Amino acid sequence: MRPGQRAAAAFAAAHGHAPVGVWSAPGRVNLIGEHTDYNDGFVLPFALPNRVAVAAEPRSDGRLSVASLGDDGRLHRTEPVAVSDLGPGRVTGWAAYPMGVAWALRTAGVPVGGVELLIASDVPAGAGLSSSHALQCAVALALLGLAGREVGAEGAPGRPEVARWVQRSENDFVGAPTGLLDQTASLCCTAAHVLFFDVRSGCGEQIPFDVAADEMAVLVIDTRASHSHSESGYADRRRGCEHAAELLGVPALRDIDPAGVDEALGRLPAELRPLVRHAVTENERVLRTVAALRAGRLDEVGPLLTGSHTSLRDDYRVSCPELDLAVDSALAAGAAGARMTGGGFGGSAIALVPTAGLASVERAVAVAFAERGYGAPRLFTVVPAAGAGREE
Repeated sequence: MRPGQRAAAAFAAAHGHAPVGVWSAPGRVNLIGEHTDYNDGFVLPFALPNRVAVAAEPRSDGRLSVASLGDDGRLHRTEPVAVSDLGPGRVTGWAAYPMGVAWALRTAGVPVGGVELLIASDVPAGAGLSSSHALQCAVALALLGLAGREVGAEGAPGRPEVARWVQRSENDFVGAPTGLLDQTASLCCTAAHVLFFDVRSGCGEQIPFDVAADEMAVLVIDTRASHSHSESGYADRRRGCEHAAELLGVPALRDIDPAGVDEALGRLPAELRPLVRHAVTENERVLRTVAALRAGRLDEVGPLLTGSHTSLRDDYRVSCPELDLAVDSALAAGAAGARMTGGGFGGSAIALVPTAGLASVERAVAVAFAERGYGAPRLFTVVPAAGAGREE
C-alpha cells in the first residue's frame, strides 16, 4: 500500500471519517552538485518514487496536532500545540519539522489555523535521501490546501516560493542551515527527468534522464551510517565557504572563475582552500554532466560522478568509511561511476551501473560491507519520479 493510501486509512481509523485531503512529496537523489546550493551554484537532483504522505483536516481549536504512522502500524502522536504559540526553539524533536512549516507559512501571511495531520512514509529515514524535506514539503502543501491556496491554483504561491518557505522553516525553526536543493527537488522535479537548477537565478530546466534506454541503472546504496545536518560538520563547511567568499570579495563561491581558481586559492588560508576548490570544480562537473545528458552521452557521466566523490572525500571532507567503501566496491565490481549523495557524514551513495552487471555490483557491495564488519547496506534501484502534489 502506498504512503498516501496508508495515511488516509490510518486517519479514517483514528477519527472515524476520511481526511479532507492527502498530500505527498518525494525524497530525492542528487545526481551531482553537492554542497553547491548554498554557494549559489548548480545542482542536478531527481525525485524518488519513495514519498512522505500527509492526511489532513482542519481543527476548530487553533491547535496543530501531528501523528506519525510507524512501520509497525502504530501511531506516534505529539502533544497538540497552539499554532499562534509556534516559534523557534519552542518545539524540539521530529515534531519541529512539520510545526516549523506551519510557523513559516504563518509568518509569510498564509492563514494557517488549527490542523490535524497524520503522516506515513516509505522514504528511508537517515539515509541522506531527504526524508525530512519530503515531510516538510508535504506538510506545506497540505497547509496551503486547507487554507484555500492549493499550489497550482490561480493566485496561489508557486513551487519555488514554497521551497523557500520550507527552507526558512528548517533554517530558522529547526536550526539546520540547509540550502535550497532538497526542497526544490521535492517540489519541482518531474518524472523521467533530472532538474538542472541554478540556485542563484531560481531558473530550472528539466533534462531527460532515461538510463534504462542505455541499459543502465541508478543503484542507491544506503550505508545505514547515521548522519545529521544539524549535529554534524555541515554548518562548519557552510560558514567556511561564506568566509572564503568574503575574503575573496565575491558574493558567493559560484562567482569564482574556474580558470582563476588557483590564483584565488593562493589568497586564502590553507584550511579554506579545499572547500573553495570543491565548490568551483563541482559546479563545473554539474555543467559537464548536463552537457553530456543533452548530447545523449551517458558514458561521460560516470567518471564525473566518481570525480565528485573524490572531491567530496578529499577536499570537502564530508565522506565516511562506509560511503567510501560503497563507492570503491561498486567501482571495482564494474559500476560506470559512483559517489556519495546528500550532505554526507553517512547516508547513501549512488552508482551508475550497467543493467547486465547490477546483480554483481550489489553482491560485491554486500560482501565488502560484511568483510569490514559493517551492517548490511540497503540496496535498491531508482528512477526519476514526479514531485510533490495532492493525491487523487
